[in-house]
Amino acid sequence: MSSPLPETPRRLLSGRNAETTARLLEAAVATVATSGYDGLTVRNVARTAGVSPATAYTYFGSKEHLLASVFWSRVAALPPLDVPGRSTVAQRVEAALGPVAMLVADEPELAAGVTTALLAHDPDVTHLREQIGQLFAQRLGAALGPNVPATSQLGLTMAFTGGLLTAGMGLLDYRAVAPMVAELATRVGGKR
Repeated sequence: MSSPLPETPRRLLSGRNAETTARLLEAAVATVATSGYDGLTVRNVARTAGVSPATAYTYFGSKEHLLASVFWSRVAALPPLDVPGRSTVAQRVEAALGPVAMLVADEPELAAGVTTALLAHDPDVTHLREQIGQLFAQRLGAALGPNVPATSQLGLTMAFTGGLLTAGMGLLDYRAVAPMVAELATRVGGKR
């Protein structure tokens, strides 16, 4: 159950465009690691990627859009959920959400930047945030199965995104997020 991936940058990803996008995303990760979110600019990323600032801005309208795209590309690259059918709800939820929670866990500057970027009101970021949220809900829904009420699934999705935000603020270890939501899922959805 997967939907087509949206275009992250503003231009179609083919040939040289895809290569340029990949270089910009890699450069964003490298730049934020050394300069932090406050020191990150699209211009600096363009320099690191070896492209002109004008080119970089045709792909990414802001540093928030760039970091949201980094996170989206990592989320979208996760393999589909594959857990044994006889596993518990907690095991399935942890298997579904754990890899997502760990995407930026070992990169503190990137984690802080992505946390800030995903809260931006930029229309490009809003689109990516919606896509990321849909993917979270799909993974969680697949882990929970069809018999969990929609309100319970929504509550668990909110707990997960809240846990990621809390971890992004440095108040919780990313490694703790999925197990906490898995425990909550057991209480909400039963032990099946």
